[in-house]
Formats: sequence, structure tokens, C-alpha cells
Amino acid sequence: MADDVKRAGFVALLGAPNAGKSTLLNALVGAKVSIVSHKVQTTRTLVRGIAMSGPTQVVFVDTPGIFAPKRRLDRAMVSSAWGGAGDADIAGLLIDAKKGLDDANLAILERLGDVRQPKFLILNKVDLVRPEVLLKLAALAAEKADFEKTFMVSALTGSGVADVMTWLETRLPEGPWLYPEDQISDLPLRMLAAEITREKLFLRLHEELPYESHVETEQWKVQGDGSVRIEQTIYVERDSQKKIVIGKAGQTIKAISTAARKEIAEMAEVDVHLFLFVKVRENWANDPERYREMGLEFPD
Repeated sequence: MADDVKRAGFVALLGAPNAGKSTLLNALVGAKVSIVSHKVQTTRTLVRGIAMSGPTQVVFVDTPGIFAPKRRLDRAMVSSAWGGAGDADIAGLLIDAKKGLDDANLAILERLGDVRQPKFLILNKVDLVRPEVLLKLAALAAEKADFEKTFMVSALTGSGVADVMTWLETRLPEGPWLYPEDQISDLPLRMLAAEITREKLFLRLHEELPYESHVETEQWKVQGDGSVRIEQTIYVERDSQKKIVIGKAGQTIKAISTAARKEIAEMAEVDVHLFLFVKVRENWANDPERYREMGLEFPD
């Protein structure tokens, strides 16, 4: 460590869908702050994970995956991702080394020149790719954008993650910490709880359920014994989707509730009583209020 001066700043994590940004964010922070799913584009808002490294507080911004937007929700997510990069002190591009420079990554590299902030490159899933392929990939990416540093990591195993933190420790601006030392996310508990339930929903039904489903925490009530009663609503767009979420004799929603309750209780460090409801809200992806709930701008 070069000095003991307090530093703090924002680091945006950019990348194509399923590049591994959420897994990397959780590894960097050392705790789960972003949902991980087989389904692409599950991160919709700017999720901030806060990590301490020596005297430096690093606020990571896990942006939605950048892709060619087709729907209104897609456009809002992509706009949010680039906005997160523009507001950060440093931007890190994460590339799935196994996919290499496919069309999605080439499109991001093309636009990365418009981001004025310093940039660094992270090649992820390097344990699945031969060293000579990695070196060639790093060289090709460096031709497309000006990276200060390149890291090779496996977000899943944690390999190389400490190197990223060590470098950022002296790379961020000097200044007071932005959050309490023991805080790991700036998302309210209500929203984190909704994200956990949404993850369990996708993990259980990722092949059957379109990603236009949404979870809102309607009630968070502390009981007399210190436990918390949480009521959440899962919104889908059609009756057929509602039946899928509930499952035969309610078995699917029961399994989702059990998995979510356990993880929410661990996160909140209290006993949790979780009640899930499923409602049909047609065309919710065109409702400005839902975008405000998710912290997204409603695109015209």
C-alpha cells in the first residue's frame, strides 16, 4: 500500500449481458449485493456495492448489461449503463474471455471512446481460456480503447480479484469516505429484498418466464418479537405467466418464497416472515411509475 491517505470514488462496471459483472461485484465487495442469474439482462438498475481496501473506499456501480435495445425497458437500461460510466471516476470494461470480441463487445469498445473517464479492462473467466488466446484478446481490445491497466480474473473463483482492488486502492481520488465503513450497498433493504426474490424467481423459471417480470416490496413491518413481516408482489404481464409462477398446487411459489426468505433473513440478520403475491399488470414495461421504482429514466 503506497500511503494511508483516505480515498474514495466510484468505479463503473460495464459489459455485455452475462459477462459476469454481478458475480464480479459480489466478489469485489465480499458479499452479495447484486443478483446473479442464467437469464440475460437481470441487472436493471445501477446497483452500488461498497468495498474497503486499506484506506480506500471503492464504490462499484454494477450497470445493466449493454446490448442492442429493442423495447422501451431495454433502452432505459442501456441509457442507465452509459450514464453510470459517465458519472464514475473510473470505468472498467468486463469481457467474457470465452466469448472474446463478439459483436456485442465490439460495439461497446466502439462507443467506449466517448467515455472521458480513465478506463481499465477486466478479462473474466480466464480459467476457461488458453493463455495465448488471452494475450491476443487483451492486445486486440487495447487497440480499440485506451486502457490504463488490464486484469485477468475469474469472478466465480475469486482469482485475480484482489489485484483489481490493490490497483484501485491508490487510483481513486483523495477524500473522505462516502458511506459508513461497514455499509456494503446503497440499495434500501426493501429493494435488496425484492432483488433477492426476483433472482430466485429467475433461477427457478428462467426458461419459462419472460424477463418482463418485476418484484416490489409492498410492506416491511417489524414485529413485536423483532422479526420482520415482508409482503412482496410479483408482477407479470399475462394470466398464463401467473399460473407458471404459482405452479401446481402452489409448489413453485412456495419454493421461491422459501429460498428468498432464507437469503433475506441472512442479509437483514433478523427472522423473516415472507408473503408473496402474484398479480397481472399488463404492459407494465410501459408504465413510467415502474421505471421510477427501479431508478430508471422513462424513455420517450
